[in-house]
Amino acid sequence: MPVNQPPRTPEAQDAYLFREGTHSRLYDLLGCHPAKEGGAHFAVWAPNAESVAVVGDWNYWSGEADPLSPSPDGTGIWQGHVPHAALGQAYKYRIRSRFGGFVVDKADPFAFCSELPPATASRICELSYEWQDREWMTRRGARNALDAPTSVYEVHLGSWRRRDGQFMSYREIAHELAAYVKQMGFTHVELMPVTEHPFYGSWGYQTTGYFAPTARFGSPQDFMYLVDHLHQNDIGVLLDWVPSHFPTDEHGLAYFDGTHLYEHADPRQGFHPEWNSSIFNYGRSEVRSFLVSSGLFWLDRYHLDGLRVDAVASMLYLDYARNHGEWIPNRHGGRENLEAIDFLQTLNRAVYREHPDTITVAEESTAWPRVSRPTDMDGLGFGEKWNMGWMHDVLAYMKEEPIHRKYHHHKMTFSLVYAFHENFVLPLSHDEVVHGKGSLLGKMPGDPWQQFANLRALFGFMWAHPGKKLLFMGGEFGQRREWTHDGELEWWVCDLEGHSGLQRLVAQLNRVYRGAPALYQQDFTASGFEWITADDAERSVFAFVRKGRDGHPPLLVVSNMTPVPRTNYLLGVPQGGFWHELINTDAVEFGGSGWGNLGGVESAPVRSHGRMQSVSMTLPPLSTLILEHRPS
Repeated sequence: MPVNQPPRTPEAQDAYLFREGTHSRLYDLLGCHPAKEGGAHFAVWAPNAESVAVVGDWNYWSGEADPLSPSPDGTGIWQGHVPHAALGQAYKYRIRSRFGGFVVDKADPFAFCSELPPATASRICELSYEWQDREWMTRRGARNALDAPTSVYEVHLGSWRRRDGQFMSYREIAHELAAYVKQMGFTHVELMPVTEHPFYGSWGYQTTGYFAPTARFGSPQDFMYLVDHLHQNDIGVLLDWVPSHFPTDEHGLAYFDGTHLYEHADPRQGFHPEWNSSIFNYGRSEVRSFLVSSGLFWLDRYHLDGLRVDAVASMLYLDYARNHGEWIPNRHGGRENLEAIDFLQTLNRAVYREHPDTITVAEESTAWPRVSRPTDMDGLGFGEKWNMGWMHDVLAYMKEEPIHRKYHHHKMTFSLVYAFHENFVLPLSHDEVVHGKGSLLGKMPGDPWQQFANLRALFGFMWAHPGKKLLFMGGEFGQRREWTHDGELEWWVCDLEGHSGLQRLVAQLNRVYRGAPALYQQDFTASGFEWITADDAERSVFAFVRKGRDGHPPLLVVSNMTPVPRTNYLLGVPQGGFWHELINTDAVEFGGSGWGNLGGVESAPVRSHGRMQSVSMTLPPLSTLILEHRPS
């Protein structure tokens, strides 16, 4: 700023940041804010409107009673005080466009709560709440750190549990979810989108309320209670957040002021053919400020511990899901969406600047470089990235009959070629158990016993593999039915032997994982991993070592992906001594056959796999073993 120029007023600074695309707290300025003296202040961005009025319960939805005035700063914001508006009342903005006499009633883009769908109006509310999670908030940075154990339970609130066939409220879910997640040993839950959405069947991915938790399960304070209660039980909360597209419902963001305000006008840029929805115009500064503010809002007002950003690949590529001629190249002639890249970097800088103890996670399905690298290293700035390649390869391998797996052996090892290029999360998410893909258990080959054994072996391999963990609800007990958002999980199967054994295994895997620093401290560096054998395709055996820091003992991990027990299997080990068994997925308590090594194996000075010490082991059928080194 020039020396002789006076400092900007707060209002001028807000306008500057809004236009720059870096304002991260627009929710304090726009939307509806109840006033201490009564009534409420309203403000909405509609630069191409001829007139804007607030219509609602108090004025019988009259467009004449409460007009707003355009801001003199030229931002296109309309605002005003409405003296008779009161908490709980429904409202919309009646916008008359300057173009073609277009008139429409729009929900408030910055509304803090909405009517219960299928009703579409916004509601006047405030966000006061007495948080009780101080202890969690003061130390959550360590719980969200890259070298901390992270085991995430992905949840769709409307179908996790129900009561008498009906949705449970946020407060009802809070107690049951916290108790279950704690019992199962997960460190975090990830909530599929709770941002308000008109169509329940979209699972929240067609969002209209970017600042409002869905009213299906209660009020904003009820949702705060859910987060608060999870925090009080030492459980982190991540939110699935969707800045990639939005639905075209009339009350929503599309064609907001009679123009393509939030979206591109050209359908080659502004319409998503795969999801039948609109694409944000990331080149518009005010839209970037809107989205950055939405992301920060959930971390600020709801104490959420991080954002899982949906469909990042669809944002990065201009030709995503499009045929030749259906997209517009960037200014360099390429297919990269330069404005989306800038937005994602702006978002991540804002998150880590204002909430450095939280985390952002990208669902990015391509090999885009440096997704989880800092923006000053030309990265996108995310903390972590879903490893979709690992997920596809491993599930493709596990679907094969064991006799054929030797021909697909390196589907299980290929992920280690690139495992440390990004900060990866290993996801077995909702996307793998819908749309005819079947359940995780249903993907496994063989008879029922072998299906459970295969899934147990997969989970053991996954929990030992470098990378943070994510498992969608129902997978932990092997639900056979493909997931559906109508109804609840098949909890009754947990009383059946195979399912209960699998559930016990997942709980034990989480306990071992959280108690063994070798399994998480060096997830993102090659120094934390060492292959023992990666090429025993004939017997479908994989063996590797995980290493921690600060003198923590290493772990030996061995998977046998055939139903043939292997006795006297010789493996080189990095250190002599006793290797104590922490996990045997074939243990009887997990529903297995009980093959094993009587609690561990002692090494001998026999050369194998290039190492001076080795162990002779029994490898149970369709199993993963995790053993911890203990000096003799």
